[in-house]
Amino acid sequence: MKIAFLTPEFPHPKTGKSGGIGTSIFNLSKALVSLGHQVCVVVYGQDADAYFQDNNIHFYKVKNIKVKGVSLLLTQNKVARLLNSLYESGKIDIVEAPDWTGFTSFVMTKCPLVVKLHGSDTYFCHLDKRPVKFKNKFLEKRALKKADGIISVSAFTGHLTNELFGLNRAFTVIPNSIDAHAFTPEQPKSKTLRILYFGTLIRKKGLFELPEIFNLVNEKQKEVELVLVGKDSGDVKTGAPSTWELIKPLFSKAAIKQVQYMGAVSYSEIEALIKEATVCVFPTFAEALPVSWLEAMAMEKAIVASNIGWAKEMIAHGKEGFLVHPTNHKDYAACILELLENLEKRHQFGVAAREKVKAKFSHDFVAKQSVAFYKSIIDCV
Repeated sequence: MKIAFLTPEFPHPKTGKSGGIGTSIFNLSKALVSLGHQVCVVVYGQDADAYFQDNNIHFYKVKNIKVKGVSLLLTQNKVARLLNSLYESGKIDIVEAPDWTGFTSFVMTKCPLVVKLHGSDTYFCHLDKRPVKFKNKFLEKRALKKADGIISVSAFTGHLTNELFGLNRAFTVIPNSIDAHAFTPEQPKSKTLRILYFGTLIRKKGLFELPEIFNLVNEKQKEVELVLVGKDSGDVKTGAPSTWELIKPLFSKAAIKQVQYMGAVSYSEIEALIKEATVCVFPTFAEALPVSWLEAMAMEKAIVASNIGWAKEMIAHGKEGFLVHPTNHKDYAACILELLENLEKRHQFGVAAREKVKAKFSHDFVAKQSVAFYKSIIDCV
């Protein structure tokens, strides 16, 4: 099968920085190629139009057209022409695109087009309890209505998306995935107890809850370190340019001495930091099915995460990790402390978490699910 991914991001040196959507497509693309399928990735929002090939994946960079008032529509038409050309020349059979800001709302393709729910702007605004732009919600709804098929990375995300847009679209749950064999579980070389958060420093990921939680941990375990890794971001609620500067005063005087913010680091550096972590924490309010959790799970790390929606589709509370609501600071801190103090439980959770990833979230397994879905859409259109 010949599959195209249309995306605003992809983790490659020639296509710029990437977030969770790009990482998800990267993992799936690798698995599809290894199964003998052909993959091309169309990345819009680029610095120039270009084509290149790497690791048996065909890349098409698309520079957006900038004309005041009609930039989006002109770029959508440009992308549609490219996709239709690839389809007519026999280079692709189907296109998959994310739901984010509804880019495919006016992309008219001759081949089947599938939208994958990674979490739209409407979805994240709802979870983050802030208003969504009318334009974004309109485009996202139109993109979903015209799609030939819908995939959702979690059942929670699929059901909530239908509810928010007043739709009743059927969807198939196919989660994000990782190559579990690429992550080697290792015991930390350092004996220092270390709590690790990795991800963007942003309100929706619970960064304003984390200081209160760590203050409670610090009261009981004075020597425990908290390491924060990820790009700093502005705060939508206050308009402040730095979330890190906003949360620093929330730590107690004693706790802040044990906090290290490393900023954004390379992917290989993150993997090394995960290996050295005692416990990984994800007190987030808004996700769909985060790859970062899967990476920590694959490396047999004990995890304390949010208990909202999607989380229960990834982790069974008390088996592969602890799930606690981020605003329940005392219980969240208590779960962290229990894991810090109990090596056997950390090991049990870690081993179970890796087995869960191998069974449900391995990239080969997910790729086969995806191909079966693509075939069903192609056969019906």
